[in-house]
Amino acid sequence: MKHVRVRITADGREDDIHPMYDVLANADFVDRATALQWNFTGDALGILHYIEGDIDAYRAAAEETPEVLGYELEPAGADAFYAYIRDDTTDAIKRMFAPITHGGLVGVPPIVYHEDGTVTLSLFGPNDELQAALDAIPNPVRIDIEEVGGLSAMAPAIESRLSDRQREALTVALDIGYYDVPREASHEDVAAELGCAPSTAAEHLRKAESTVLHTTFD
Repeated sequence: MKHVRVRITADGREDDIHPMYDVLANADFVDRATALQWNFTGDALGILHYIEGDIDAYRAAAEETPEVLGYELEPAGADAFYAYIRDDTTDAIKRMFAPITHGGLVGVPPIVYHEDGTVTLSLFGPNDELQAALDAIPNPVRIDIEEVGGLSAMAPAIESRLSDRQREALTVALDIGYYDVPREASHEDVAAELGCAPSTAAEHLRKAESTVLHTTFD
């Protein structure tokens, strides 16, 4: 068994694969996009994204794209939103997704769309199936392997690594503006909401922040 993290490059031909792929990779109204979950059935592709950018421009793009069978958008703060898109699959999408969604392979969220138009994702499964899947990815997509390892190479879900108290501290801190720019609350304010000493609240936040950062960037 093996885990691989790969970078997908279409060299500006994202629209040849799917118009909404081109939007996420290249549109100037999308600053950052992450696919949180997805489901490929062969005839349709459902993806839940978190997107930082212009929700109205994205809605217009979805409306104008015949391959979009349905969508739902929900704001997630200033200049960010969740987007569920159900796409009709083009031949190129079928050829790209089929090798990595059939058999025993597991796609490990998230899929990240980068500013340079490339996309990164992780896969886990039997070595021979992984190699066959990567070999079967069609043109114009190019695959570069960035990381190879076992289960320990995959970052576990952040949620599962936080204690209940750390999760509560982060939630309170977000709600009262501790992470706003400029900051609207102090760790003393977080402590008051949690009903604990300021030093305890500060410790919960430090540990939670360390977990989030290490899980995200390691």
